[in-house]
Amino acid sequence: MEKYIIAIDLGGMSAKGAIFSLEGVLLEEDRVKTCAACGFEGTMQDLAVLTAKLVEKVGGTMDEVVAIGMGAPGVVDSNEGVILRWSNFGWVNAPIADSLSALTGKPVYVANDANVAALGESKFGATAKYQSSILLTIGTGVGGGMVFDGKLIEGFKSAGAELGHITIREGGLPCACGRRGCYEKYASATALIQQTRAAMAEDLNSEMWKLVDGKMEKVDGRTAFAAARLGDETAVKVVRQFVGYLSEGIADFVNILRPEAIVLGGGIANEGEALFTPLREAVDARTYIAMDIVPLKIVGAKLGNRAGVYGAYTLAKNKMLEAK
Repeated sequence: MEKYIIAIDLGGMSAKGAIFSLEGVLLEEDRVKTCAACGFEGTMQDLAVLTAKLVEKVGGTMDEVVAIGMGAPGVVDSNEGVILRWSNFGWVNAPIADSLSALTGKPVYVANDANVAALGESKFGATAKYQSSILLTIGTGVGGGMVFDGKLIEGFKSAGAELGHITIREGGLPCACGRRGCYEKYASATALIQQTRAAMAEDLNSEMWKLVDGKMEKVDGRTAFAAARLGDETAVKVVRQFVGYLSEGIADFVNILRPEAIVLGGGIANEGEALFTPLREAVDARTYIAMDIVPLKIVGAKLGNRAGVYGAYTLAKNKMLEAK
């Protein structure tokens, strides 16, 4: 009889699901829409339906499913399987693991979605050959996760690893978390867009204006990099400043934890060596122990939007092995 693990990446717009062989081969994928108005119970019912659809796709039965792994947004206590708080959906102390387990009859393991993505990259992606790695997701904010010796570093009640909320500027820009000078206010894609627009407002002759057809609202995370490749000095300064901010946080993580590798996810990582070459130099200049003494790899993520399901599979598999 075949054995399967179901993996779910729960998000605010949809839940992506995948069914894996016990050995880690992704067999089929599907998704269901999610919404805050559906409520907790409605969402759990939808996830149970998603699970059943995945099993049907491989021609299997629920008897062949041995576990379900899940990455979920918000503050997630992975030991208890509870979402302590998910502000976007208004969930507080939501018993997601027990609820889905009751609906499916299977053990359910859940962790924060950014942590789970880090686990996926560390097992199947860019950092699979390293024992220790940190994933930084550069998007609306800065998130990520830390994996050492194949295990997530989550902190008490899994409330740690909030990588975007270290302070890199005392008294700096106000953050939604209530502090000032948080990393994500300087090193996220949102921050880069704001920095690009500010530079354009100062230089009306910048090539960046041509790239966005003179419309400030069309500026995105690629604008400054694209103009820098054309030799635009203002854009070059924007990129250099952003790389500096990004390197400060990375250097802090390296100085404290010294992983073998840092992996960057999000659209910014698609800039390739235009980002990574100066970033490696900037990080090396800021770390206490230089890279020629203790090596450090800084690379781009490989799994894209599948990092969550690969990580959810890995989470479930690891938990099953621990239980033996």
